[in-house]
Amino acid sequence: MSKLKFIRKKNSGRDTSGQVSVRHQGGEHKRFIRVIDFKRNKIGIEGRVASIEYDPNRTAEIALIHYADGEKMYILRPLGLKVNDVVKSGPDAEIKIGNALPLKALPLGTVVHNVELMPGRGGQMARGAGTGIIIQAKEGETVDLKLPSGELRRVIGDCFATVGTLGNIDWKNEVLGKAGRSRHMGIRPTVRGVAQNPRSHPHGGGEGRSGIGMTTPKTYRGRPAVGKTRKKKKYSDRYILQRRKK
Repeated sequence: MSKLKFIRKKNSGRDTSGQVSVRHQGGEHKRFIRVIDFKRNKIGIEGRVASIEYDPNRTAEIALIHYADGEKMYILRPLGLKVNDVVKSGPDAEIKIGNALPLKALPLGTVVHNVELMPGRGGQMARGAGTGIIIQAKEGETVDLKLPSGELRRVIGDCFATVGTLGNIDWKNEVLGKAGRSRHMGIRPTVRGVAQNPRSHPHGGGEGRSGIGMTTPKTYRGRPAVGKTRKKKKYSDRYILQRRKK
């Protein structure tokens, strides 16, 4: 059995040379990484939910599964999954909350989460609290999915998905309440560019309260902060049938 927890190493947004490469990170509370089973590849082996736990590294809750062969693993906890419930993976598994099946084995209208983009790679879509993907259509060996954003995406039918919507739906209504809570989460303060001096930011300086003072807003490194900056297309973009709603 592999180790289920290990201490998360702090990097505070710094690269191998010790220089800050990502701003606004640092000082977080010590936390453990929980190794989550996104692949759900224990085919045909039943597992019992031993406990429902909080995970500081994600918005969704997690469930500790004790499998019949003695192995223990964490999975993402869907809404309605309780302690002592039994879960199973495989094409012959029952279509119920917490079970993982290939998309082609699920009926239309089923709500799923932890969906693979390529068979065997492990779930990559719908892993946040309260998210769920609807199986909308089947065509040959592929399945059309409707994502929470409104995007329609085509996926190979052999990709695994877990039945149900992820729990902890009220996460989006949570209010941090104080600055210290952000610091515990490793989020350092963000200062506006116009409030800084000219040596620290292109927007800085000026007498009194002044605007940005340039045609194109800049990042702190002097690069354009608006407009398109990405050029590389994702390999899977050709499988998007309809873009997300704006």
